[in-house]
Amino acid sequence: MKDFMTEDFLLQTETAKALYHEHAEKMPIFDYHCHLPISQIADDIQFENLTQVWLYGDHYKWRAMRTNGIDERYCTGDASDKEKFLKWAKTVPYCLRNPLYHWTHLELKRYFGVKKLLDPETADEIYSRCSEMLNSPEFSTRNLMRKINVTAICTTDDPIDTLEYHKKIKEDNFEIQVLPAWRPDKAVATEDINALNEYIDALAECSNIDIKDYGSYLEAIRKRHDFFHDAGCRLSDHGIEAAYAEDHTQKEIKGIFNKIRADKSIDKNEQLKFKSAMMLEFALMDHEKGWAQQLHLGALRNNNTRMLKKLGLDTGFDSIGDFEQARPLAKFLNKLNSQNKLAKTIIYNLNPADNEVIATMIGNFQDGSVPGKMQFGSGWWFLDQKDGMEKQMAALSSLGLLNRFIGMLTDSRSFLSYPRHEYFRRILCNLLGNDVENGEIPNDMELLGQMVENICFNNVCEYLGIVIK
Repeated sequence: MKDFMTEDFLLQTETAKALYHEHAEKMPIFDYHCHLPISQIADDIQFENLTQVWLYGDHYKWRAMRTNGIDERYCTGDASDKEKFLKWAKTVPYCLRNPLYHWTHLELKRYFGVKKLLDPETADEIYSRCSEMLNSPEFSTRNLMRKINVTAICTTDDPIDTLEYHKKIKEDNFEIQVLPAWRPDKAVATEDINALNEYIDALAECSNIDIKDYGSYLEAIRKRHDFFHDAGCRLSDHGIEAAYAEDHTQKEIKGIFNKIRADKSIDKNEQLKFKSAMMLEFALMDHEKGWAQQLHLGALRNNNTRMLKKLGLDTGFDSIGDFEQARPLAKFLNKLNSQNKLAKTIIYNLNPADNEVIATMIGNFQDGSVPGKMQFGSGWWFLDQKDGMEKQMAALSSLGLLNRFIGMLTDSRSFLSYPRHEYFRRILCNLLGNDVENGEIPNDMELLGQMVENICFNNVCEYLGIVIK
């Protein structure tokens, strides 16, 4: 069968082809938000087979397999790695028009040179070939990153993390910069008081601060924030349904914290007030240090309680939520802006119905201090596919400045996910190419080429103030 994923894959016009091959294709990758296991980079591990690098922890694939009638044993259960792969190969032909079909074949081609379509007939050959290659030192985690021209990444790290693996990577003089990113979600997780108190105890230990009240809690968090900054962190990240902006007083928050430490339950209103207070404190710390804050909005998580109890978090039972976004987000940003202490902010939206909401919201708080200070983040999670990315860029283009966009990230736990940057770049170039062919923008390749290079790489480096070595 003829290879459908040619060098001009997704590029429908001559302009799109020129923009991609002469500009986008050559740009390095700065993956400024991912969930790669930092220990696997530090130890430069090798995977035993294709299942380990490809299917472990990949809830995208698990959802597709379940939908295809595959038993859980082959997703998260005790089936062998080979058995799990064969069940995935059986599912792939049913993924047509799902981004998994494109990602699967891009990854096979870019890392392993495999041009055949994955299906039950080719599964054994592809599994054997790729697994054998993975057993070579050339396919260690660091070399997988090198193959795709990655120059820098930001991992996702809890405030109590020691960052010892980041230190080891730096001491090894690994040429790809691996920087931490601050993800303090557990510090505001008031839904489970016992777990929150255990977290506070762990924070007290790692910060060497006796957390006896709300003030000392903030002191301990600030100390860890300083520690992350010294380790090269320039980004925070928050996974929230919607912005927290409940009115509160310091007296109220101190009282709520005391109730938490006394293992007393707090009601929904108190939870919202505590989260709102903490989010403001996090944001003020970020502004003080010149960081950018990332807000991942709109996920309705853990919908299947039976499977949550069986498998735990992040196993493929989350979906798009339909929360009110505009009013609380405006209130949160305005509180910071009114003090002239609003940090650079990247807002990721999971509900496409809110694309124009976010695209217009960022315009309310652009202040001329930084190009693209307020960012509408790239299509996220369920929207990091062709239609989702096109709609995100269409909203941003119509209501903001696409040329100031900081572009794509993987948001992935897999070392084979980097062709998603290529996927995004092809889609970007195709959008612009179609506009040229339709006479909607000028056929100025110098202007458009620079725009593409900026969105693919240059803008994010400038935005975060990180010099790529």
